[in-house]
Amino acid sequence: MVVTEVEHKTERFAFLLLENFTLLAFSSAVEPLRLANFNSHGTLYSWRVLGENPELVSSSGGVRITPDAGLVELDRDETIIVVGGRDVKNSTTKAVLAWLRREHRKGMTVGAVCTGSHVLAKAGLLDGRRATIHWDNRDSFVEDYPEIELAQNVFVIDGNRITSSGGTAPSDMMLKLIADRHGSPLANTVADQMIHTSIRTDRDEQRLSIPTRIGVRHPKLSTVIHMMEGSIEEPVSPTQLAADVGMSTRQLERLFRRYLNRSPKRYYMELRLGRARNLLMQTDMSVINVALACGFASPSHFSKCYRAHFGTTPYRERGTQPAT
Repeated sequence: MVVTEVEHKTERFAFLLLENFTLLAFSSAVEPLRLANFNSHGTLYSWRVLGENPELVSSSGGVRITPDAGLVELDRDETIIVVGGRDVKNSTTKAVLAWLRREHRKGMTVGAVCTGSHVLAKAGLLDGRRATIHWDNRDSFVEDYPEIELAQNVFVIDGNRITSSGGTAPSDMMLKLIADRHGSPLANTVADQMIHTSIRTDRDEQRLSIPTRIGVRHPKLSTVIHMMEGSIEEPVSPTQLAADVGMSTRQLERLFRRYLNRSPKRYYMELRLGRARNLLMQTDMSVINVALACGFASPSHFSKCYRAHFGTTPYRERGTQPAT
């Protein structure tokens, strides 16, 4: 389907690429705009790429991009999209924060994809707003900004704040913006050309369902795992978990052994240690506070369990974080 040209005012985007940005998230945001122009036979959208270093910005995959400009002054009708990625805290510099705060005072729409939401939160631009971030960075975000309402959806549009979780989710967010402004037929045409067969909405969650993730469709097993994931700081005993789904502890043990080849206790421990590793690598929380946040009563027990699972101690893990 080809959409005929209509009168329009070109909407302008400014993509701020942070060092180690995620290339997939960036391209997923830009390509729908390009295809919207192509199929409308006009210029519905224009964009430019900015970087704190105006000469070169590297993606997390090593692809390097030369920005169109540095942290320049924008027009108030431009929409800022911060594109984050790996090591976002090191990329959240004072210069970037000052620029964002200055530009947002013009009343423009400000958004983020992938870990860019962290930058908006640090700048104070998500106060009183709903937002989202990549699920792998959710734990650290909640610890750093507990006052911000963080959704698990693929994208969130809250007034003039737009955030997307990363990966291919920025495509869904942009398709929503295209549909709202220029109609669903154009958005559907763009999605079709992207071979994007199912456009997700702001009600869709980021992660695969538990049965899909573990490769097992067993209602009670899924329920127990959901309960475990929701009770990391205050672990629930296997006996209580079993009782909550109408099983005996022995039945629950057999269920986990049969489908996951481990005990409920072991599976729960792996979930908690995985959460702990995320917090160690993504936040400045002390090892003691990480231990408490993941349900360990003593740092020594936490360190022992961590080393048994990951082959290193929490302190050494933190010491191996890249400086940049």
